Amino acid sequence: MALNKVMGWAVALGLTCAAGPALADITIYSGQHKAGTDAVAKAFTEKTGIQVNVKKGSSEQMAGQLAEEGERTPADVFWAEQTSPMLMLSQKGLLVKLPENVVQAMHGEGYDAVPKAENQDWVATSGRARVVAYNPDLIKEEELATSVLDYAKPEWKGRIGFVPTSGAFLEQIIGMTDMLDEETALNWLLGLKDNGKQYAKNSVALAAVERGEIPAALINNYYWHNMVREQGGLDKVKSRLNFIGHEDPGAMMTYATIAVLNGSDNQDEAVKFVEYAVSQEGQQAFANERAEYPLRADVQSSFDLKPYKEIGAPKTSVTTFEDKEKAARLLEKAGLK
Repeated sequence: MALNKVMGWAVALGLTCAAGPALADITIYSGQHKAGTDAVAKAFTEKTGIQVNVKKGSSEQMAGQLAEEGERTPADVFWAEQTSPMLMLSQKGLLVKLPENVVQAMHGEGYDAVPKAENQDWVATSGRARVVAYNPDLIKEEELATSVLDYAKPEWKGRIGFVPTSGAFLEQIIGMTDMLDEETALNWLLGLKDNGKQYAKNSVALAAVERGEIPAALINNYYWHNMVREQGGLDKVKSRLNFIGHEDPGAMMTYATIAVLNGSDNQDEAVKFVEYAVSQEGQQAFANERAEYPLRADVQSSFDLKPYKEIGAPKTSVTTFEDKEKAARLLEKAGLK
């Protein structure tokens, strides 16, 4: 009798052990780096019980596939390495408007340069800084140029490396065009072609600096930080990083972005994932694995990164596919493509 009475109270108060609605698994189309994506997905599953299936590819490839699939896509979340693929999907109306708390999580004081979605349907998740890797055995830091524009001048002939095939290099051209003009960007490219040394990859350019083949090279920060970790510490490498700063085109940041897809059948779970990716816990999981800049002041990278607020990154327009096409034409015009 007593047991029946207790059970009756439990039912009345909603305290039974009956399971609630099962949470659906989600699928992410990701152009982001594997280690960081997997770290966040694993931590999210451990916290929520929601399983995450990650499909990897280039951001452009994934965006093209999503545009083709439209509302029929099996994907729930898109995580891109850049802003332009996300902006294209936004313009096609394929993204869901995100909750205000998700969008605001990445735009605190000191993060004014972080791009924002006009329709509140995507959010930046991390940043990568354009830097100059240099070899102190060949050149002192005070001898480096104070503007990236100067590296195209004859005095740098044979002394500066660059990677014209890099997506971040293309973004730098776009930023330079946005901040200055196309003529300046083209002249810069022509100068680099005449005076710089081309490399196929950022890692190859960095290795050339490290072994003393060339004094300096234009790369992304994380290549150097990853090398330092792999080699066992700062005292095990020769090269160092120079941050140009003062909102110069050479101080540009490029940003990864994330969104929920309109065609998702599991939007509640997908929003939970995006919310987690921009939370302190999710950002920390990513920052432990990748030498990219977390976009929250309350997250500390496991890499020895220069503080975001000290980078002096310029604020530029959100990159579109049209911008990338224009930049690609400038590369071709300069004979670098």
